[in-house]
Amino acid sequence: MEVIEVLLEASKRVYDNVKHLAGTKESGGDFGRGAGGDISRKIDVVAEKAVLDYLKEIKFDCVVIGEECGKVELSKNPRGFIIMDAVDGSTNAVRGLPFFCCSLAFATDNKLSSVTDGVVIDLSRGDTYYATKGKGAFLNGKKISVNNDKNPIYFVLGLDISGISPKVLEALSPIIASSNHIRHFGANALEFGMLARGLIDVFIDLRDKIRVTDIAAGVLIALEAGGCVVDRNGKPLDSDLGYHNKFSFIAAANKKKLDDIMSELNHN
Repeated sequence: MEVIEVLLEASKRVYDNVKHLAGTKESGGDFGRGAGGDISRKIDVVAEKAVLDYLKEIKFDCVVIGEECGKVELSKNPRGFIIMDAVDGSTNAVRGLPFFCCSLAFATDNKLSSVTDGVVIDLSRGDTYYATKGKGAFLNGKKISVNNDKNPIYFVLGLDISGISPKVLEALSPIIASSNHIRHFGANALEFGMLARGLIDVFIDLRDKIRVTDIAAGVLIALEAGGCVVDRNGKPLDSDLGYHNKFSFIAAANKKKLDDIMSELNHN
């Protein structure tokens, strides 16, 4: 079985196990703090269990790095790492806001740059974004690409400012002032999918809060769709897979848009 097939099946099992929980009182509850430091909710725990149970069932030799479970060694001779955020957008899921997802990626080494396969499934709709390195990005089996229109009718900027520091917000002010259409939906992995299919043009998060589990699959999908993803200094996004690492990123549909954003940030 190809790695991408494993990730697709695992994501489908998450969808089947949690789709009835969203927006219910049962979905919440405090299950302590997960490895990433956030409070684990029941929907998070159920979703992670679905992935772990499936990987054990098929005896997939890997190390799992999860938002809740931390590092779980499923083999003494792993073929690589499964990077999992079983529910990205837990707040939305618990409240019943229909924008949350499961993000699964596979990396051959302990580096974000070694991710070869990624899947992001919209857990409210079942839509599935996926990519294998060098083979393009897909949504429900149809190839997708970023919006390469250099002058779109509406320029849509995705911007996460939840819990942002006043200093960083000030640095972003010229970009905010020049953008008439700003969006943030609350699940970064799924927003990378929106960028990949051409629904938003730029996606920025400079809070130094995002973990590798949030972005591993989404970054690959955006890149395979023709997008650009860099760190706040304009360098290719990379790190080891430790779930305590925190990221900032700038993602854009093309190099021109990326250059325009970097110019604004550097000028400020």
